[in-house]
Amino acid sequence: MRWSNRGFTLVELLVVMAIAALMMTAVPSLFSAAMPGLEMKSAARRTAATLRLARETAIRQGTDAALLVDLENHRLDLQGYRSLVLPKRLSIRLEAASSEMLDDQHGVIRFFPDGSSTGGRILILHEDHGYQVGVTWLTGRIQLAPWEAK
Repeated sequence: MRWSNRGFTLVELLVVMAIAALMMTAVPSLFSAAMPGLEMKSAARRTAATLRLARETAIRQGTDAALLVDLENHRLDLQGYRSLVLPKRLSIRLEAASSEMLDDQHGVIRFFPDGSSTGGRILILHEDHGYQVGVTWLTGRIQLAPWEAK
């Protein structure tokens, strides 16, 4: 009977796994340092998707659809859908039409059946940089772009 030399032994696999475990415990700061950037990008993409859903809902149902932005609780609410909760360690800002600001912590971006909107911008930040999710009032177009303090 002839044994093949292909593959790895159990001891070799255990050694590799032990080395990987040591590396993961030795450099956790590298992983945590990358987290705010990943969280920001993910939060911005989810925000843009929620705004697109609000626009599509207004067009499909033929009625206004309002996305409530709750800065205090880091939450976006679209009636009839589950709320989007953004990470607490990120800072959220809303720039909307003055008629759509309910108070300093709550505002609305409203979409109309023709696809247009009241317009606005949601900033998702960590320290001095982040992402902006803008809504063009005339077309209702939603755009995601990087943002930095000037």
